[in-house]
Amino acid sequence: MIVLGIDPGNVRAGYGLIKKEGSKLTHLKSGLIKIPAGGHGERLLALEKGLEAIIGEFHPDVVGLEKIFITKNKKTGIFVAEARGVISKIIAANKIKLIEFSPSSIKLAATGDGRADKKSVAKMVGLFLNMDTRKIIDDATDALAIAIAASSRQNNI
Repeated sequence: MIVLGIDPGNVRAGYGLIKKEGSKLTHLKSGLIKIPAGGHGERLLALEKGLEAIIGEFHPDVVGLEKIFITKNKKTGIFVAEARGVISKIIAANKIKLIEFSPSSIKLAATGDGRADKKSVAKMVGLFLNMDTRKIIDDATDALAIAIAASSRQNNI
């Protein structure tokens, strides 16, 4: 099973792809979908194109997506909510199962602590996937944590 985790953001979206075979998890690819400066519609279109390319290359069976959290910056929060809408639409159009997670449930799945910091999440992602995460940007390690959470939840749904 191929699992894609997505950490939506305002200027970039982290993504992480893993393969699950039995209880073994393998890192396939992770990185950022860059959302360029510019008009609102163009930014959402860039996100759509980037995500479509990832789906087209890897054909995930399941997608994990972080739910939006309360943000002090309403402008950022609105864009992230709209980005989640674009992401959800693409996932539905490609007939891929979507599992959504709160930030605390992602941290709990990755570290056993729903209040873990980003450094702890990255460290545990590295242990789960047997890889060095020290040079991977936190949006990508967060997305890998989402993929890990989705891979374990998939068995129970």
